[in-house]
Amino acid sequence: MTEIAESSRSPYKVKLVRGPFLRLEPHPEECGDDTAFLHYAEQLRSEGKLLAADLFCGAGGLSYGLESAGFRVVLSADHDREALETHRHHFGGLTLDWDLGDADRVKHVAELVKQAGITLLSGGPPCQPFSKAGRYKIRHRVREGQRDPYDERRDLWRSFLEVVRLALPPAVVMENVPDMALDREMFILRTMVHELESLGYAVEERVVDTWRYGVPQFRQRLILVALRDGRHFEWPDETPDKVTVWNAIGDLPEVEGGWRPEGGAHGWKEYTQPLTRFQKKMRKQVPSTDAGKVFDHITRPVREDDEIAFESMSTSTRYSDLPDELKRYRDDIFRDKYKRLDEDGLSRTITAHIAKDGYWYIHPRQNRTLTVREAARLQTFPDGFRFAGPPSAAFRQVGNAVPPFLGEHLGGAVMAALDEARPAGPTTQHIAETLATWFTSLSHRNLPWLTASSRWQVISAEILLDRMPPQQSRPLWPLLARWTTPTDTLTAEKELLEISRWIGREKRGEQLLAVATELVGAPHMLSDDELLPKVAGISQAVADLAILTVPVSANDDEADEADDSESEEPVLARQGVLRVAARMSGEDVHRRNRLTDGRLAVARLIGYGANARNAHLGLLELATSLCRPADPLCVECPLQKLCAGSKAEEQKQQLLY
Repeated sequence: MTEIAESSRSPYKVKLVRGPFLRLEPHPEECGDDTAFLHYAEQLRSEGKLLAADLFCGAGGLSYGLESAGFRVVLSADHDREALETHRHHFGGLTLDWDLGDADRVKHVAELVKQAGITLLSGGPPCQPFSKAGRYKIRHRVREGQRDPYDERRDLWRSFLEVVRLALPPAVVMENVPDMALDREMFILRTMVHELESLGYAVEERVVDTWRYGVPQFRQRLILVALRDGRHFEWPDETPDKVTVWNAIGDLPEVEGGWRPEGGAHGWKEYTQPLTRFQKKMRKQVPSTDAGKVFDHITRPVREDDEIAFESMSTSTRYSDLPDELKRYRDDIFRDKYKRLDEDGLSRTITAHIAKDGYWYIHPRQNRTLTVREAARLQTFPDGFRFAGPPSAAFRQVGNAVPPFLGEHLGGAVMAALDEARPAGPTTQHIAETLATWFTSLSHRNLPWLTASSRWQVISAEILLDRMPPQQSRPLWPLLARWTTPTDTLTAEKELLEISRWIGREKRGEQLLAVATELVGAPHMLSDDELLPKVAGISQAVADLAILTVPVSANDDEADEADDSESEEPVLARQGVLRVAARMSGEDVHRRNRLTDGRLAVARLIGYGANARNAHLGLLELATSLCRPADPLCVECPLQKLCAGSKAEEQKQQLLY
């Protein structure tokens, strides 16, 4: 076993962890070609096994979890050499080093999934471009001329969908970072749900806090589950106890920064025994011959000044709190560059960044950063799971992985859903069509400007009439609707100010005139979705409603050249809309996690495609007219038969009478 530096092979431009390079032999049940693989799959099916595939599999965190739930992962694909070596060692079947951006590869994988009789297709298309940090990095590089702005990894989710379309497996599980779904338009998620429903799947999606499933860290993942033939999926129950950092790693022996065992990659540190339930699970499959050993318990050397800094830090110390002589980075940019983990709390999210430096992950009691094994524990990889390559590659594989505990809970829930075969509720497409049909058929609306012909009309009404009782705002709307452009409003300045005095909103009238003046001087801002909310006096909420109501392509007076792709409708999570979503789902998304669970619940009601815009407008009107905070008019609501809240109220009334 040789020790090599990874800096010559790594995409990172910093010095990474040197250490023993671990080579892993393939699994005894590895399949070398398609023929052997299909024979292997047939044999397992004859034994009653449910088969799974894991695309973009990485080292195999999701695969390990699915196998713990009872699936057999027999087909995997990725394009990371060391992660694939790790995966091939731990799992039988066919592990492919393929670029799934290649259309021919996608068709081949889909054919293998279909021929092998795979029940569950899982995977996580690379998420770097969707994370906030990833997007910032890409934009920065583009500005600096360091890379092309197009990142083909953004389209790998389409490759995943294409495999589903061609193979039509009974179950699909996709995981990713929440930012993939929670951008302003929620474009990718809404597209995926629409396409999966069009293929006959019932789809559920949720942003999951992994600590609720026994993972000892703050880590959110977007999970999408799709079951063919309209089967209902029930999210797994949460684990009763929260696992803390010390619950997870407190039994691992002390080591100094930079410690290396004798024996290179096969060396170990002496181990005594597990103490907590979590630790016992981590050691459960360790062979008896290795009961007194812990592998991969190695980390970076610690600089002398860093060790002094670590010694002075508590769990609440920020980098900016350190004495100036101990700082090596600007503390205005890197205020949280160093973080000592709280042994009684959860770890911060273990990410691939840990391969570059471990300063975010300082051991709670020792003055060093985490070891590979400690990071793996916090990701819920058991101690018998080894990682190919040098330590930096191991750290990267750990950080990129889906926590196995999460995979196990999801796999168990999918199995239960397939066994039970309960019909799912209404599809997003059905709800959106119902809402859109209702909205377009209305003769009178509480928010009449939702049918405006120009963005300026919407902005005018929102600034002047927002939160006004409908019986007052409806008669005023025809007066405002005459002014389709900012110039029209400025021309009618005296009349506008008179109207604003009628309704006791003189300041709003003056604000509207100020906005009109700015837009007359910069008319292009009215048709630019990115610039519109930057106009002084126009909030993001008002801009979003104008963009939703009047897309650029419909606003010919404001944009000579328009392209639908440049004006995606934003998802509005206003309080009224969230109230409707909460009643529909039966969950209090209007009170908690409004930017995650709330927006996902809204997206389920509006869908994507031909009905989405009118469904969204209908949702806004519904919140104002029928689904009121108190005394909702459920009997008149187009969604009454689909609404969990309405059904609950009906059952309550039946019990009373």
